Amino acid sequence: MKTASWCRLVAAAAGVLWLGLVGGAGELRADSGAYPAISGPCDLAFPRDHGPHPAHRTEWWYYTGNLESDSGRRFGYQLTFFRSRLRPADSDGSVATASAWRTPHLFLAHAAVSDPASGRFWYADRLSRAALGMAGASRAGGRVRLVLRDWSAELQPRTHRLKAASDDFRLDLTLVPAKAPVAHGDRGYSPKGPAPEQASCYYSFTRLETTGRLEVGGERWQVSGLSWMDHEFSSAPLAGGLVGWDWFSLQLSDGSELMLYLLRQAEGGFSPSSGGTFVAPDGSSRRLYAADVLVTALATWKSPASGALYPARWRVQVAPLALDLTVTPTMAAQELQTPETTRVTYWEGSVDAVGRIGRKPAQGRGFVELTGYARPFDAPL
Repeated sequence: MKTASWCRLVAAAAGVLWLGLVGGAGELRADSGAYPAISGPCDLAFPRDHGPHPAHRTEWWYYTGNLESDSGRRFGYQLTFFRSRLRPADSDGSVATASAWRTPHLFLAHAAVSDPASGRFWYADRLSRAALGMAGASRAGGRVRLVLRDWSAELQPRTHRLKAASDDFRLDLTLVPAKAPVAHGDRGYSPKGPAPEQASCYYSFTRLETTGRLEVGGERWQVSGLSWMDHEFSSAPLAGGLVGWDWFSLQLSDGSELMLYLLRQAEGGFSPSSGGTFVAPDGSSRRLYAADVLVTALATWKSPASGALYPARWRVQVAPLALDLTVTPTMAAQELQTPETTRVTYWEGSVDAVGRIGRKPAQGRGFVELTGYARPFDAPL
């Protein structure tokens, strides 16, 4: 999603929340000191890099998907785990009082389910210290496990398993990669600003065949469909002059996928650091630059909850691919407000796409994320 910009948001929110949770002199703070910088190709290797990168300030594993029941009822879902390091590794010296509660990491998680048939949208968020088994990310024997209390994601050699539940919904899904992971940018190095270190290491599973169970509004469904997973880590803050971003992940019926991230500038327009990736049906990928892409908002939706005015329909054009798509949300109200965790209000929702690639018709499904519309990201957190 996802950009290195989440680093600033999650780390700032986590620092405030940490002090609120434990307080007292000598406790951890979200220091901005000697975190490792990312300034060149990441040379990602798997399964190693599916796991956590604990020296970096912020990291996230981001799942989204479009599912259908046996009767054809549509659902969208999101499950995201964030890790925030509250002090750099070289400041982890001895402390006056050892405690099983003491940890340099906080974990935060968001989950959501959309039901376009009823127009209902449910979401929940959670936060916990990475202590006493309450939350964490671990890697062992080719498997990676993320956990935040009873929410979990397990990346196994051939499958991913997702579990989350709230008072309103429950999901239990198995995801099988149809393609190998795709490294974005230059071998995973994804620039997000003019300085070399304003970047992240970023890759995606762009097509995950998904089956499982979904419970919403007291009803249970067997579902199947496609999911997308982003994994990104960074230590860099949001570059100056940016207010948010628009992110697109589209899975098309010809077996190709498109990811775009558009960094919005305070004075209008998109940053030259914006870009994306096109993944062909055979799994080969092509890097896209800001000059390759034109995205035009065709409609808007105003949230009755936050008052934010979001774009609500888009024309997406990628000139080198002769790609021209109209992207439409499956329902308008897919906004999350997360005062207990990241303290960010954003729109994250399922969408449909229709148009053409070259002379061939194209259609598909995907997800869009819109941040910074309720409040610019340069506002104090």
